[in-house]
Amino acid sequence: MLFKDKFRLHTPGPTPIPPSVQHAMNRPMIGHRSSTCSAIIQESSKRLQPIFGTKQDVLIITGSGTSALESAVSNTVQAGDEVSVVVTGAFGDRFAKLTERFGCHVHRLDIPWGERCTPEELKSHLRQHPDVKAIFMTYCETSTGVLNPIEELARVAREETDALTIVDGVSCIGAVPMEMDAWGIDIAVTGSQKALMLPAGLAFVAVSERAWQVIENNATPRFYLDLSAYRKSLGKQTTPYTPAVSLLFGLEEVLNLIEAQGMDNVIARHRLMMEMTRAGIRALGLPLVATDEAASPTVTSVYGTNDVHVEDLRQTLSAMNVTVAGGQQHLKGQIFRIGHMGYCEPGDILAVIATLEVALKTLNVPVSLGRGVQAAEEVWARV
Repeated sequence: MLFKDKFRLHTPGPTPIPPSVQHAMNRPMIGHRSSTCSAIIQESSKRLQPIFGTKQDVLIITGSGTSALESAVSNTVQAGDEVSVVVTGAFGDRFAKLTERFGCHVHRLDIPWGERCTPEELKSHLRQHPDVKAIFMTYCETSTGVLNPIEELARVAREETDALTIVDGVSCIGAVPMEMDAWGIDIAVTGSQKALMLPAGLAFVAVSERAWQVIENNATPRFYLDLSAYRKSLGKQTTPYTPAVSLLFGLEEVLNLIEAQGMDNVIARHRLMMEMTRAGIRALGLPLVATDEAASPTVTSVYGTNDVHVEDLRQTLSAMNVTVAGGQQHLKGQIFRIGHMGYCEPGDILAVIATLEVALKTLNVPVSLGRGVQAAEEVWARV
């Protein structure tokens, strides 16, 4: 008999919460306009800067990652503007839908799901659409487990256009290299419930000086997501509207944990977990969605087979207290996705692979028990 309150959450968000972060969030409530809360907001914004790779303010919004995406659109473009959106999966498609909703003339650069956008593809696209005002990209495409080469894509964007470069980093910032200033990214956003090890409810936005000039002259109506209001309030060590104070307590502790480990070590841990997961999956004979070159350190997507029916496998894993995600849109029922970000370490990957082996055996799929675990262990042992 399994303990129902002891399970392994391995979706690509939400992700597990460290006990020390849970404890921090249980602190007694304080006034959101108090000096204590102001200190948390001001210091957290500064401490987030190295994670984004920027010297700019990191704005803190109470909302989901999608609220940050919408703020990046509503503050920078106007109805009728030409924009380009790199679509490598469901979340690139969400960026396209957002820009369409705000009346933009959207040029989609559609890349087959499971592949990353190459600099050459973006260059060709932008030369066909030289008048775009903004280029929207997804760093980690959560729906496929693909990591786009954002540094190279941002360089192409700056070489080919004067457009703003806007990056959705929701499912990877805090786990992968991000050098917003050095790479020439104008807006980068993320959410709390992924690599930053918090519950959903906070979103983070960093904005370049070039983008602020556009924002200040943009007439698109917005209120709660007006980034200028957040910038002005941060200058007063507060937020324009009531923040999620308990999540701010948790954010303080998350930043303590990241700083104690060191960002380089955080990045290395995520890369190791990706390599372990992929080695284990390959050893079990299951096809991976992304190539090694395109794979994300935060989520691994796996195809089902004639022998492996994805939803049956997910249900079996769930009964064994391991939760993984399914596919989205046309990949629903065809793939499953293993999250390995945030409060996750190599030993957790071994447990997931071991449970996956038993689940496959339970479903009468011909697998050799221990083969996947051994492959993952061999990767870990090389470190």
